[in-house]
Amino acid sequence: MRAILQRVRAGRVTVDGEVAGEIGPGYVILLGATHGDGPAEVKKLAEKTAHLRVFEDEQGKMNLSALDTGAEMLVVSQFTLFADVKKGRRPSFTRAAWPEVAEPLLAKYVSCLREVGVNKVETGIFGAHMLVSIENDGPVTITLDTDEL
Repeated sequence: MRAILQRVRAGRVTVDGEVAGEIGPGYVILLGATHGDGPAEVKKLAEKTAHLRVFEDEQGKMNLSALDTGAEMLVVSQFTLFADVKKGRRPSFTRAAWPEVAEPLLAKYVSCLREVGVNKVETGIFGAHMLVSIENDGPVTITLDTDEL
């Protein structure tokens, strides 16, 4: 699995003009799954997400986790994180998990975030054309990949 964590002051996802998910300070998380991902990868990624220390303490150092700060999270499915652009000019998405595999993994990731103590976790709508508004704070953008954790 692969996640792009963007520390935000606010984030929102709209679908067909309707707000699907909205958060205050925390992370907007773009999440993609690939072949072979399963519950172990989901759990590892959720725990790393919740405990990663990239929020500032009183001295302005990135020393606090999302759990320490009460950060909110907005999870957005993003199959394009597994785009392959090695050949030609048009990306191939064959490395992305099929929707019937990816959707339950995304739901499990959201569930795991809640289980480890994240109070507010919102999502977009899987498979929908979404407009994502991100007020990146810092900016701080971190890539997590379970193959590298």
